[in-house]
Formats: sequence, structure tokens, C-alpha cells
Amino acid sequence: MRKFGLIGKNIDYSFSQSYFAAKFKAEEIADASYQNFDLESISDFPTLLEDTQIKGFNITIPYKEVIIPYVDKLDKNAKKIGAINTIKFTKKGKLKGYNTDYYGFKNAILPHLKPQHTSALILGTGGASKAIAYALQKLNIAYTYVSRNATKENQISYQQLTEEIIKTNTIIVNCTPLGTFPDIKACPNIPYAAITDKHLLFDLIYNPEESTFLNYGKQKNATIINGYKMLQLQAEKSWKIWNK
Repeated sequence: MRKFGLIGKNIDYSFSQSYFAAKFKAEEIADASYQNFDLESISDFPTLLEDTQIKGFNITIPYKEVIIPYVDKLDKNAKKIGAINTIKFTKKGKLKGYNTDYYGFKNAILPHLKPQHTSALILGTGGASKAIAYALQKLNIAYTYVSRNATKENQISYQQLTEEIIKTNTIIVNCTPLGTFPDIKACPNIPYAAITDKHLLFDLIYNPEESTFLNYGKQKNATIINGYKMLQLQAEKSWKIWNK
């Protein structure tokens, strides 16, 4: 039996476990299982490697960046992004890190892009936001990070976010966990009044299906997309990597 699983912290809500269980059943894949590996600290990761039946991992919050020193090699895209969400055991038993988040996001947003979608705001600066930035770069879309503390170039703080900035950035991507079940009323603190029907709001959250962030966009007739399609695409990409 080949084992796969998700590494994260407090991941009972996980999309991945139910997704792969349904996939294995539907496609009659009898030699694989998928489970959650809820780690209190990333330093617990090496103990998982003692199980020789494990053939691959997905990685979620908060370990997408701090797990990198534990892998032997990075795929070229993962190296550029600086965060990984997939690990494969190579034939030589080495660990290779990949990032399929950027692939999932890029292909989920692509069908919804219109000529006015030329610049974006990325809310949050964690591991997921790095994959989003990389995908936007590939799509030739300029972007600015919005964070609580703007410490780097190409970053602004929420306090600096004006209605004018919202108007000129017609894509807004929420990479923060704000609004995730059960705290569904929470949302990033941005000037929602400036959103128009020219905007596209993308939320990496998929539970609830329509977050408060997306609901504000919907009220302004903006295009809204939740994280489900992205997750589906990145999961399938991970499966291909593990099986190639």
C-alpha cells in the first residue's frame, strides 16, 4: 500500500484528505491511501520518514517555507517561488520539493481574465502568496503585496491602502486565512467601497464557498472565484508528480 498525506498544523478541515479519498474510490485506485499528518512543529517531520510506505506529501499552512531545509532538491519553479506544497520520494529515496499551488492558481484564474486585469493586489505574504506572485508574473500581471507591516520593496500596509489603489488594481487575491470556517465573518480590512464590476476577487479559501471577502465583491458585481478549483488543479498536479 502506497501512502500519501498532508503535512500541516490544525488541519482537521483539510480539503486534501476527502478529495483524494473520493478520487481513489471513483478511479478504483486500490493501492493508495491518503491521511493527515498534523504536526505540532516542523521538527517532527523526520519521524514521518521512518514509514517506508509513504511515497509523497502535500504541505499546507504553516510549513510551506520552513520545510524546505528538510528536502534534498527543489524543482526549478519551487526554487524560484521559495515555498513548496508537494514532496516526492525519488527512486533513489531522496526528497524533492515542488510547488503546484502556482499551477493551480494560474489555471483557475486564466479563464476569467479580461483586458482590464493588468495589475493585482496580493493580500498576505505567507508561503501561498509567493506562489500567487509567481503565477501572476507568468501571466504578465503586475502585483503589489499588502501586509500588516510593509517591510520589503513591492509591499504596502493595509493602512496605506486607499480607494484609488483599489480602483487601479483590478485583481485582488486573498492569501490570508481570514474568513475561513468557523470564523466566517472575518475578512481582510480593505476599502471595499472602491470595488467595481471591473474587478476580479480571488479567495484561496474554499470553506465557506463564498467568504465575506467574496460576498463584498459580489455586491459590487465583481467577478468572484473561491479556492476550490485551484485546490483541485494543484491536487491533480501533485498526483501526476508522485506517479511519474
